[in-house]
Amino acid sequence: MTERLQKIIAAAGLASRREAEKWIADGRVAVNGRKAVLGDVASAQDVVTVDGRKVDIAERKFYILLNKPVGYVTTLHDPQGRPIVTDLVKAVRARLFPVGRLDLNTEGLLLLTNDGDFAHHLAHPRHAVEKTYLVRVRGLLGESAKQRLVQGVSLDDGLTAPARVEKIRSTGNHTWFELTIHEGRNRQVRRMCEAVGLPVSRLKRIRVASLDVGDLPVGKYRFLSPGEVARLKRL
Repeated sequence: MTERLQKIIAAAGLASRREAEKWIADGRVAVNGRKAVLGDVASAQDVVTVDGRKVDIAERKFYILLNKPVGYVTTLHDPQGRPIVTDLVKAVRARLFPVGRLDLNTEGLLLLTNDGDFAHHLAHPRHAVEKTYLVRVRGLLGESAKQRLVQGVSLDDGLTAPARVEKIRSTGNHTWFELTIHEGRNRQVRRMCEAVGLPVSRLKRIRVASLDVGDLPVGKYRFLSPGEVARLKRL
């Protein structure tokens, strides 16, 4: 990602943008050893100097909320040639990676970033970040099955943590409900529902912590606001 030199100098705390522009005009700024002119840009791979001293270029951080469609994998490369989620954010000129995963047939809220510390913070089990899914299962969710989901289900990798089940409604032979968990096991929601005899027929993540997918169209994305990023970092 490239930025104008005056913005880079200002971001490094050396001067205001207006003062940085004067430095450039006065010939005090160079990029990769070449004297800069107003309008020049640079990236984190370039060497920018002011009066011969190197400027520390901080890579711009991106925080993106994507409404992932079914059929996309949340990896950076796929040996089977399937579509990957970063195909949907190619307009953002940064090396983005997903925070956590949604499986191929799960849609909904997925965060992408180039901030490794931020991703590690959200994914770490000690922070117990809540994730809410809209689930449609085949069959009727009775009280016994609901209590098993709420109290914890025994899976092959151990007992799941307590969960919340809300907004239950039935349509024909299907039941819709919201399931909130704070673990990140592989295919956890599907496995929990299968364990209580209710195969999942549709799964969408609608919320992560304080973030809601809202009415963002499938396959589209938006940038998080500074306030949203700050709230996630405070978790």
